[in-house]
Amino acid sequence: MARSLFLVLPAALALAVPAVAVAAPVQYQAENATISNGLVESNHSGFTGTGFVNYDNEVGSSVEFTVSSPSAGPATLTFRFANGTTANRPMDIAVNGSLAADELSFPGTGAWTSWQTRTTTVNLNAGTNTIKATATTSNGGPNVDRLDVEPPSGPPDTIAPSTPGNLRSTAKTSSSITLAWDASTDNVGVTSYVLSNGQTATGTTHTVGGLTPDTSYTFTVQARDAAGNLSGASNSVTVKTSPGTPGGTRPHDINGLLRVCGVQLCNQYGRPIQLRGMSTHGIQWYHQCSKAAWWDALVNDWNADFIRVAMYIQEDGYETDPRKFTDMMHGYIEEATRRGIYVLVDWHQLTPGDPNYNLARAKTFFTEIAQRHKDKTNIIYDIANEPNNVTWAKVKSYAEQMIPVIRNIDPDSLIVSGTHGWSTFGHSIGEDPSVVLNNRVNATNFMYSFHFYATSHRDSHLAVLDRVSSQVPVFVTEFGTQTSSGGGTNDFTMSQRYLDLMAQKKISWANWNYSDDGLSGAVFKTGTCAGSTFAGTGVLKPAGVWVRERIRTPDNFPVS
Repeated sequence: MARSLFLVLPAALALAVPAVAVAAPVQYQAENATISNGLVESNHSGFTGTGFVNYDNEVGSSVEFTVSSPSAGPATLTFRFANGTTANRPMDIAVNGSLAADELSFPGTGAWTSWQTRTTTVNLNAGTNTIKATATTSNGGPNVDRLDVEPPSGPPDTIAPSTPGNLRSTAKTSSSITLAWDASTDNVGVTSYVLSNGQTATGTTHTVGGLTPDTSYTFTVQARDAAGNLSGASNSVTVKTSPGTPGGTRPHDINGLLRVCGVQLCNQYGRPIQLRGMSTHGIQWYHQCSKAAWWDALVNDWNADFIRVAMYIQEDGYETDPRKFTDMMHGYIEEATRRGIYVLVDWHQLTPGDPNYNLARAKTFFTEIAQRHKDKTNIIYDIANEPNNVTWAKVKSYAEQMIPVIRNIDPDSLIVSGTHGWSTFGHSIGEDPSVVLNNRVNATNFMYSFHFYATSHRDSHLAVLDRVSSQVPVFVTEFGTQTSSGGGTNDFTMSQRYLDLMAQKKISWANWNYSDDGLSGAVFKTGTCAGSTFAGTGVLKPAGVWVRERIRTPDNFPVS
């Protein structure tokens, strides 16, 4: 299977539009900067990106931004910050290593959720600059949301960089290709390179991950300057990834692109497999858990095959800031891809339960996700979590409107959708599963999700799972060992009965949830996410100890 990754540029980029003499401020999110003695957090509302930087309470803690300027001269810097104390938290502002503003004041803002701005003027060089904000007292700096840079005014830059030369592949694996090219030149300075798959690089090398073994991919690259001018496209290069390595250790490396075969989930060799993984809690509430050590524990200590990323739509989620939550999801997808596991993108609609209420939002969200990640083979789209208080006919109608939106961009990846009655094929509201089984979604490479909580959902639910999974492809995208509230008493005996059935029938599953929420269903003890230790059993609640042991059981992925 060959995939062409030539980029179709939006009209705004394809046309050469001169930069205006006075450029609009450019926003740089603090969470993407270089942080020394500080943490990215999201526990105080009102920030504009995916979080903010909380400085450690010590002298010398800092955040360093890398910014671009189309010309040299005075530029206006605007820091967006919050200071929930009454004490000033001054910072030294250095530009390219030289002090530009001595102990710039950042006074109290009244609350950590009250964001204000602080402005100063500095001189920038044409091209790339560094701006470092360093705390000068033991209180540390304020919480910093972002830096806005209004570059120097001057003649518009309409000259595009030279075309990058000698695009070539320098390395490849079964799931990645490393590219290199000769640098471009520009009258002001090249700020980045744009690959034809939409990814960007700041240097002259880049590794594209999440690819399918033994598959050809074609690339070009363009240079971009600070004014947004794009060079012509480089020479194209076509590279074929290495064949898959039987017995490899990373789930995606072994299994590649997933396909439905009959009523089962199959890997790139057409062999049925079972994936076992964890679901996040709502990322609007527990994004602070997403640290390197948290990921390391999931992949290396738990040996999980995939992560389900629960992005609520209402309940303080996507609806409140679509740009922020879409960017957060991009981040989770990239992290899972780098670590060689699958990622299930969960459109966690819950209240209202009719997915058609969020149809327009879903189309916008999944269009961007598919456009950005269509060339990855580790992505699973879950278009509707737990439809409720709605008929199957309406859920089916929604699915048959949503699936083509994704398929027009990503024709290959697996798509999953919930069923009515909180993803129980209607059983939780007293309907027979035949309502779904006799009126199936018209789609290919599609699976139906099923949810259960062992303490609440007993033999009749187990029987329904057994019945429906014999007739249609089923993926248990969420289950718990407790009550359906996500808390209460664990029933490990009933849970094991479910797991035995799913092992027998190779039904993939995700457990709720990989956070330190106060309920019994969260695997980590409360407060764990504030620290840096996630591996082992010492940080786990009983449910965490139980499910970790069952995820750690070695996979048996068949290869040909």
